[in-house]
Amino acid sequence: MKAFTRLFDELDSTTSTLEKVAALKRYFKQATTDDSLWAVLLLTQKISRRVITSATLKKIFLTATEYPEWLMTESYEQVGDTAETVALLLRSLGYARPDTKESETESSLTEWMTNRIPQLANFQTLEEQGDVLLSWWKDLSADEIFILNKLMTGGFRVGVSDKLVIRALSELFEVPSDRVAHRLTGVKNASDITFSEIISKEEITTASNQPYPFCLAHSWASRVDQDWSSEDWCVEWKYDGIRSQIIARDQQLWIWSRGEQDISNSFPDLLKLFEPLRTLNDGTVIDGEVLIVKDGHIESFQELQKRLGRKKPSPAVMKENPVGFVAYDCLEFEGQDLRELPLQDRRKYLKRALKNFKTEQIKISEAHEVKNLDELEKLRSQSRENSAEGLMIKHWHSPYTVGRKTGSWWKHKIDPLTLDAVLIYAQAGTGRRANLYTDYTFALWTEDKDGKRTLVPFAKAYSGLDQAEIDELDKWIRRHTREKFGPVRSLEAQQVFEIGFEGVLRSSRHKSGLAVRFPRILRWRHDKKPEDADSLETAEALL
Repeated sequence: MKAFTRLFDELDSTTSTLEKVAALKRYFKQATTDDSLWAVLLLTQKISRRVITSATLKKIFLTATEYPEWLMTESYEQVGDTAETVALLLRSLGYARPDTKESETESSLTEWMTNRIPQLANFQTLEEQGDVLLSWWKDLSADEIFILNKLMTGGFRVGVSDKLVIRALSELFEVPSDRVAHRLTGVKNASDITFSEIISKEEITTASNQPYPFCLAHSWASRVDQDWSSEDWCVEWKYDGIRSQIIARDQQLWIWSRGEQDISNSFPDLLKLFEPLRTLNDGTVIDGEVLIVKDGHIESFQELQKRLGRKKPSPAVMKENPVGFVAYDCLEFEGQDLRELPLQDRRKYLKRALKNFKTEQIKISEAHEVKNLDELEKLRSQSRENSAEGLMIKHWHSPYTVGRKTGSWWKHKIDPLTLDAVLIYAQAGTGRRANLYTDYTFALWTEDKDGKRTLVPFAKAYSGLDQAEIDELDKWIRRHTREKFGPVRSLEAQQVFEIGFEGVLRSSRHKSGLAVRFPRILRWRHDKKPEDADSLETAEALL
């Protein structure tokens, strides 16, 4: 635990990529293979061991220490994180082991993850759990307590990407990064793979249902090269569904999402549609988008949401929301890995794999011929009319790489829909933003039959302002608060912001009757008065 805590501190205290990679390499060089495996799974967020909630952790702390609840609440509002608040209070109360004192019973990360943390779930009462936790806390430093608390509540996060962890392993053990990434894709338990398998220089046998790492795209706006040769690029619609891989191996079928979730049970009707793939082209993997398709028309993501999270959807749900699939790519065909082939060749295999599919629920993504950049922009402007959120632009000669590789794949999304809305509520953030009001609620005007105008909550947004604007707005919020409702402040309706979003849909769960997709702040409209903000009628017109 001490070594893992030291690694966390090193990763959390720098923004330098090189320093993060160096810290990771130092850790993996000295750690045992078991601890290294757990570190990889935790750092890449492939696994968590939540045995108690943050609320329970708070109750256990209060019960075990008899600390005043009001004082802990005040402390939490300053810190913004229960795990860290408990760790800091334990240090101030003298429960934590001093940093200068060595642990009497140092336990490995593996011991904590496989034995000690799961053991906590065996105790039924807060008093029993408190007795156990107090004995653990007294043998740990405050920093180690913080890590333990995070691991117990399943909230462990640190500022390092999967890509950096894979890079460190690749450089230290001299294994190609793509191979490491592939071995980790789809891993959900420590029993799924060993650390020796992750870093092996030899080929290893992977599970039949294991997906490939997804190839991702950069934003077209960041592209520097403005040349365009139409014969070099495959231009497709970018659909708003669930990016997934259909895997047919060993006479079985699976569906894996880009988020590395096996979603097969949620879409049994899609598995049934792909039954010919299992019987005719076993050993085939197809990349594409899961969507709702009714009468040949692609429905909104809101309709797809009705299918998400259902482990066993009812016949009625499947009938009302029939699933479909748009195929983009073929990564494996009859046992042959195609990822190093150029896209134009992989598309030929895709057509071979799906040639016997005679259903409007499954189709191959159409490649559009675009002669110049003006035509590209014209096609993009037609995205919404074609149930798409923009374009995918892929080089015909590109291989199917791991993650984002500059130059090969680009996404060119449609410009967001926008409305000018009034800020009416604010709430403090969490973690490092616990002392700043960074969570905002915005409203639009509505008018009753008597002509009286009122503001109706319309959207919440958390991103889009730079740090200077956040600081300025935080000061304004504190000076112009009308009422407080717990952590939420009701504000004077004075500030107008331009809010961008991907789409607007009807929703009976929202007071406005509308819901928006991916709202974010585009700019602070200092030039507008609140009475000039948009209305719900304007939002209805967008809908």
